[in-house]
Amino acid sequence: MNKPSTRTIVALGAAAGLVFVAAFVGVLAVLIRDAPEREPEITAYAHGTAVTVRPYGYCTPLMQDCRILPERGAEADSGSIFSRLPCGEATPECQSGKTVRLEVPAGYPLQMSLPKQIADAPWIARLVYVLPNGDTVDRVVSHNDYPDGALNLTIDSTPEPDLRLIGVEMQLPILAKDETGQEFYLPHAAWSISTL
Repeated sequence: MNKPSTRTIVALGAAAGLVFVAAFVGVLAVLIRDAPEREPEITAYAHGTAVTVRPYGYCTPLMQDCRILPERGAEADSGSIFSRLPCGEATPECQSGKTVRLEVPAGYPLQMSLPKQIADAPWIARLVYVLPNGDTVDRVVSHNDYPDGALNLTIDSTPEPDLRLIGVEMQLPILAKDETGQEFYLPHAAWSISTL
């Protein structure tokens, strides 16, 4: 019996390596294709600290099949549209959303990095400021205030001497109608950040 040459052994090893790589890529492609879709997350940064902001509430644009609803309990926002919705029947793994806390000292900006799913959507951000007397002032910025597809936002924590940023809620709104036919916007997805 003839002994295989070095060239034959190298060729067989290379062929086995290619088969392994092809099988690995095939399995990886199937895993990626079958992976559950994740909800988009925002990265918020201020004064040397970065946090990941998962959705506070996340439903389909038809306000069905909610996958994330605000945490119920003492800190829950009972005035939110999400507080009145049940988890969807198609989403038995519905999760609790929370407001993320990130300290933003006066004079420092809040920077937010948006994933493409949010940056390319018609988003709005509700900025909540507090006055020295405790009254709150809401301001709204939207995708219209930034270049198309902007992936980064900078929010001033003190746009005026008496205003102090206390929170931001990023929303993906939909147009809805009430029983009288009046049109209004409400979020089908929201991300909440407390900056105190």
